[in-house]
Amino acid sequence: MKCPFCGHEEDKVVDSRSTREGAAIRRRRECISCSQRFTTYEYVEDAPLMVVKRDGRSESFDRAKLQRGVSTSLAKRPISAPEINRLVSEVDEQCHGLGRHEIKALEIGEMVMSRLRELDKVAYIRFASVYRRFEDAGEFRKELDRM
Repeated sequence: MKCPFCGHEEDKVVDSRSTREGAAIRRRRECISCSQRFTTYEYVEDAPLMVVKRDGRSESFDRAKLQRGVSTSLAKRPISAPEINRLVSEVDEQCHGLGRHEIKALEIGEMVMSRLRELDKVAYIRFASVYRRFEDAGEFRKELDRM
């Protein structure tokens, strides 16, 4: 660690503490050359979760985008905002809990649809029609028959 006062590259750690509920380590250091003390913080560097789209492109997981999609399917339905947030949080946690750096958009869509199917059938059909790209009324009928 380079001393911010003299630029010397050797120091000793005089104190270490966990901070921010264990998300970081705070270290008090003392420069070997000038004896000045300074503080550093260490964080775990999280690799962002990447979503692999149908066309093969990748983009960072965006909770706000997930929230918009779910909210759109539930528009004018008797579902409260806390219920919507809970659904989005469950999907978000499931995606991040897989322990992978990539997830297919198709997997996320299936997670959302399984929860919407239980929560609100109309919202489920709305979401499925966009997600599965229904082309005509026959595809709607098939999905309704499966329910």
